[in-house]
Amino acid sequence: MNDQLPGRDLSKSKLAKRAIGTIQQYLHVEAVSGAVLLVAAMAAMLWANSPFAHAYHDFWNHPVVLGSGDFAFTTSLHFWINDALMTIFFLVVGLEIRRELHEGALSKFDQAVLPVVAALGGIAVPALIYLGFNSVAGRGHGWAIPTATDIAFAVGVLALLGRSIPANVRVFLLALAIIDDIVAVLIIAMFYTSGLDLSGFIIAAAGMLMVLWFQRLGFRSAFAYILPAVIVWTGLLKAGIHPTLAGVVLGLMTPARSEQETSPPVVRVQTALHPWVAYGIMPLFALANAGVSFTGTELSGGAQFVTLGVGLALCAGKPIGVIAATWLAVRTGWCRLAPGVSWGGVCLIGLLAGIGFTMSIFIAMLAFTDDKLLDAAKLGVVLGSLVSVTLGLGWGAEYAHRQRRKSVER
Repeated sequence: MNDQLPGRDLSKSKLAKRAIGTIQQYLHVEAVSGAVLLVAAMAAMLWANSPFAHAYHDFWNHPVVLGSGDFAFTTSLHFWINDALMTIFFLVVGLEIRRELHEGALSKFDQAVLPVVAALGGIAVPALIYLGFNSVAGRGHGWAIPTATDIAFAVGVLALLGRSIPANVRVFLLALAIIDDIVAVLIIAMFYTSGLDLSGFIIAAAGMLMVLWFQRLGFRSAFAYILPAVIVWTGLLKAGIHPTLAGVVLGLMTPARSEQETSPPVVRVQTALHPWVAYGIMPLFALANAGVSFTGTELSGGAQFVTLGVGLALCAGKPIGVIAATWLAVRTGWCRLAPGVSWGGVCLIGLLAGIGFTMSIFIAMLAFTDDKLLDAAKLGVVLGSLVSVTLGLGWGAEYAHRQRRKSVER
């Protein structure tokens, strides 16, 4: 009996080291990909404001044909990026949520409640600020645009501030951003779907049952699940729900428990896909969607209020909502700040939460069919996110300096 204990301890130690290594790799990828995402966004804006601006829009609207004859499916390159490739992005989001619910920042109530409260404050206040400028019909449909936080950009900016930032501040920001993603997914499902088709749900359900059947049979290869994933995606598309949500559904269905001494499937799949999403899909999405023309954008007829509402909601509403909700939760005794997290750190988290880029642009494209309002919303996302980055780096540098001074004094 005792002879087996060292082996078990060694196995647990290996699993713990592997889990820590996975988290460190995740943060590293997010930090570097934030810079790649920024370069892609800048390239898109330069292209859209260059003499070749017409080529920018023509390129992404170029038709792509899959199949042949009666089985041909023709749609734009833009569709394949935003509705197909972004499904893989949402799959990684779903895997991340599944892992955090199982053993991470969302696995215990006392650990999850403060980031949840902070995230809800950071969602409610920006929405109210936006509606304060855009309560009229048509423009009001974009209320959810400034409620999201871009994980890659936020973690990337935080990484630029160096190791003086306490680890628990990083965990708080990551948990808040994950909760933001969960709420964004729910918002898309509830408020940005229409004309639901029951037959689509039946098809999607068949795909999910196939996933469960394959898991029961012990299929471990991710390639085996491509067919049921396509079925779920097709079903949601036919049902009238944005098909990218198929990624979240499949991510949440991925097993989170270890198989013998190997990493659990949720970790293996996320580790394999995350670099492709961070360095490929998200920059490609930014390149295809961040091309806001500053000369061609018409800020008139109410569009200027969309830009103003989105921009202010991100750079002001997000920090106000996050900080106020956190203060209220701590003040009333519902929650406590984690060790190493000061109010200066909470302010930094609030400022970085205002970087909405990827998910905000994605929601904007669901909210507006009017190109004029869509361009105005994208401009607001870009401006609000840039202000948030500037304020976050400015305050973060001061906060990091204070942390270094405290460590020297000790």
